[in-house]
Amino acid sequence: MKRIVIKIGSNILADEAEGLDAKRISSIASDVSALQDMGYEIVVVSSGAVAAGMKKLGLTKKPKDIQLKQASAAVGQSSLMWAYEKSFAEHGKKVAQILLTRDDFSDHKRYINSKNTIHTLISYGIIPVINENDTVATDEIKFGDNDLLASLVAGLITAERLIILSDVEGLFSSDPKKGSKARLISSVEEITSELESLAEGAGSVVGTGGMFSKVLAAKRAVNNGITVNIISGRTSGLLISLLKGNAHGTEFKAQKEKLSSRKGWIVHGSRAKGSLQLDAGAVNALLLGGKSLLPSGIQKVSGSFETGDAVHCVDPEGKKIAKGLSNYSSSDIKKIIGRKTSEIEKILGYKYSDEVIHRDNLAVL
Repeated sequence: MKRIVIKIGSNILADEAEGLDAKRISSIASDVSALQDMGYEIVVVSSGAVAAGMKKLGLTKKPKDIQLKQASAAVGQSSLMWAYEKSFAEHGKKVAQILLTRDDFSDHKRYINSKNTIHTLISYGIIPVINENDTVATDEIKFGDNDLLASLVAGLITAERLIILSDVEGLFSSDPKKGSKARLISSVEEITSELESLAEGAGSVVGTGGMFSKVLAAKRAVNNGITVNIISGRTSGLLISLLKGNAHGTEFKAQKEKLSSRKGWIVHGSRAKGSLQLDAGAVNALLLGGKSLLPSGIQKVSGSFETGDAVHCVDPEGKKIAKGLSNYSSSDIKKIIGRKTSEIEKILGYKYSDEVIHRDNLAVL
């Protein structure tokens, strides 16, 4: 399988004064079309709708008001897709628009439906162009940046590689815009907290995410066994050169032990509705023993959730150690905290399971 997700940021496609850059979109379409001709299955995650709408509405600053952002996205999305439609048609390629919200990943049925739609389009040789559905997104459901969206899509379709096109060449040892001593980090074996601190910084005028969001996206993807590359999106032919084996930008190595599709969804797709604080024994059972979570190891319940909702498991110091799907509601778990499994039915009047979270529905973080 040669399945690739290519994320293209607003600052590559658009300028706050000029709107969409038709020449850049045409160049990217040419490279992506060539990759498809080489046998790659391509999914594009593209920003740019809000930036395109800003130009049409006469805005010079990225809107902070959610309603104005939605209006900009509604105005600009048609322009963005027309630009892609036109550019890819020049190479005999067809594209399809898919707009997603955070709930399309947190709800498992919608997650599966989204996967099936993308797989069907790929099977017909169509290039899906995915964006956040900014026209209906609210603070509760928005991704915040398309770097996160791209990493979720890569996990959704079990891609082998995620390529993020950036306005810089990759991750540097310091801000290359502030000094000449900055050194490009060409390869990353492990994403540490020190590495994350190197990437902190604000986004551009038209974009949402800076390098920090790209590194966090890479962290999610490599956990799913996906190689991640951050390269310049302003140089034609770089995508093709990269996939021919040449080194460009920064490459984040995929972890050898990848999560299953279900556990990948639990970790990255589902939205945690609460948390369970565990005692030291339960922590060891989960982390070292590969066990399920029993009520006897729970010390505290936080949040309000129902049966089947995702929750975090935290150690006595509050550190998140795992995430899973609860077999019981928060109100019921409070009644059986610290009790033996043999007591569950007597206390609640029923028993779904001996485990509060079964190992099959639990992913260690």
